[in-house]
Amino acid sequence: MARVLLVDDDPAIREVLGAYLRQEGYEVVEAADGLEALGKIPQASLVVLDLMLPRLSGWEVARELRRDYPELPVLMLTAKGEEEERIRGLDLGADDYVVKPFSPREVVARVRALLRRSGLKAELTFGELVIRPREREAYLAGEPLALSKLEFDLLLTLAQHPRLVWSRERLLERVWGTDFPGVDRVVDVHIAGLRKKLGEDGDNPRYIETVRGVGYRFQEE
Repeated sequence: MARVLLVDDDPAIREVLGAYLRQEGYEVVEAADGLEALGKIPQASLVVLDLMLPRLSGWEVARELRRDYPELPVLMLTAKGEEEERIRGLDLGADDYVVKPFSPREVVARVRALLRRSGLKAELTFGELVIRPREREAYLAGEPLALSKLEFDLLLTLAQHPRLVWSRERLLERVWGTDFPGVDRVVDVHIAGLRKKLGEDGDNPRYIETVRGVGYRFQEE
């Protein structure tokens, strides 16, 4: 399930847009200001970003976001008639924009289109392991895997970036979306559970490799 970060200081807008996005089947993470948004970006598949924010403006959020997450889709919310805002937003790397006041249905349609263009693959295949991100399903040798939400998110995060080494802290930020005491333990426990369901040999893992002193990475066969 794609996760939308909805950034707006107006609680009414967050409530209405959030309801429409959830009805469409998306997970929604909310932020009321720019600093809060920066802390939640690692959780997001797409960001809906208002420009006029307290503490840190939408412009600054967009600049930081594009530097660290260049492929993350961004839909900007701009004021009516402010052509300069839209041009500046697109120059900063926004993928699309919607002018206030807007139709929530239009926002959902644009979110859907951006996610489709962003390359979320319908299926990832690694030998006998098949992952279907949109359906949040995984199969091993044709049999469905009974994964928890966190186990699926861990597997998908690792499998979408084969050979990339993820530290435990980075996995925690990406999958759990927060700092967490006992970071090593909570990630290791969930990795162990995921490996068990994948039928992994701990000494010679087929998919999830431990990188000593660093973290984990997904191995392509």
